Amino acid sequence: MEPETVELGDKIVEGKTKIVYSIVNNSSHVVLKSKDCITAGDGLRADNLEGKAAIATCTTVAIFKLLSDAGIKTHFVKEYSDTAFIGNRCAMIPIEWVTRRIATGSFLRRNPGVQEGYRFCPPKLETFFKDDANNDPQWSHEQCIAAKLKIGGFLIGPDEISIMSRLAVTVFEILEHCWATLICTLVDMKIEFGVIPESGEIVVADVIDSDSWRLWPLGDRRLMKDKQVYRELKQVTPEALENVKRNFQWVANKVQTLSSKPNSRAVIFMGSASDMPHAEKIIQECKSLGVPCEIRVMSAHKATQETLNILAEYEGEGIPTVFIAVAGRSNGLGPVLSGNASWPVINCPPITTDWGPHDIWSSLRLPSGLGCSTVISPEAAGLQAAQILGLSNHLIWNKLRARQTNTWISLKTTDKKFRDDK
Repeated sequence: MEPETVELGDKIVEGKTKIVYSIVNNSSHVVLKSKDCITAGDGLRADNLEGKAAIATCTTVAIFKLLSDAGIKTHFVKEYSDTAFIGNRCAMIPIEWVTRRIATGSFLRRNPGVQEGYRFCPPKLETFFKDDANNDPQWSHEQCIAAKLKIGGFLIGPDEISIMSRLAVTVFEILEHCWATLICTLVDMKIEFGVIPESGEIVVADVIDSDSWRLWPLGDRRLMKDKQVYRELKQVTPEALENVKRNFQWVANKVQTLSSKPNSRAVIFMGSASDMPHAEKIIQECKSLGVPCEIRVMSAHKATQETLNILAEYEGEGIPTVFIAVAGRSNGLGPVLSGNASWPVINCPPITTDWGPHDIWSSLRLPSGLGCSTVISPEAAGLQAAQILGLSNHLIWNKLRARQTNTWISLKTTDKKFRDDK
């Protein structure tokens, strides 16, 4: 693609595989340009790999878009060219965060006795201080805090370290779920963070590409598609480099499919049009979590056969569906749907002040053989539908996990503010 009309300024920093440029008349953004260079062993091995810059950028852009769509804050703004993208200008925190699901590589060398393939549940998190001269030494959680790094005018203290720890694991889990849809095991990965100088906000930064992870199709180490293939080369030949490039291109191609939306939906059955204000709140929650939502109006009491016909239409389409019954007074709608559907049904009756307890009881007291759940809050109904559909839809699962992490970060940040204000 042709570069966007942006005037590049000075070179801010150049690393082994990328260059960061300022942008003229735009102090808040930078351009990150990848290089056709592949390295290993802290630069002890380095080769030119023509086309790598475009492949790496393609991968990074797709991954950052996927994370942003899920609700993870990153420095990514937009693609600039085939080999570069525009990002928010950050003060980079010189720590690499490595999240591991499976024990392999350097972890085994540092932890003798652990068998390759040992599975970490929850994922194992390690931190390494970026210092090429000392081979990026591993730091403990306590060392990260004790360093009292001052980045972009902000102290990186215990709260900030905890926030990055939580984010690093969340990013790994999101991408792990995505790759699992292609029957690929995300073994481990590294990411970095930056501080937005204007706000002090910590965001996922740098790049995420085939240099960042170990990826084993079918869970088989022999099929790995990551930079480990290059690291393990006994002799670097043009043929070997071409094989590495093919692997990277394979990953870049597959990454484009990770944001494909699997079919799933919530269908709200309302007892009457007067229930619409209640249903609207369910719809809003579903949309915020990436759940497509449809509305139908039908009475199980007054039009039982038509209700069953509509139910059969949805089940006949074979799209994973959660039915949400919104019916007040005597709720026959949810139980009738549950008794005739193989998919989950959630009761969410609109409660009134005069007959509220009776309305709830009609949803709770069910005949045997029925399994519909009952929630009072419309937001909770939308959330439960998303959690059910998230079992088979990785994009919905991503939004759920990101929301949980963002809520945790918000609480952590608010708590820190109250402590600092004392």
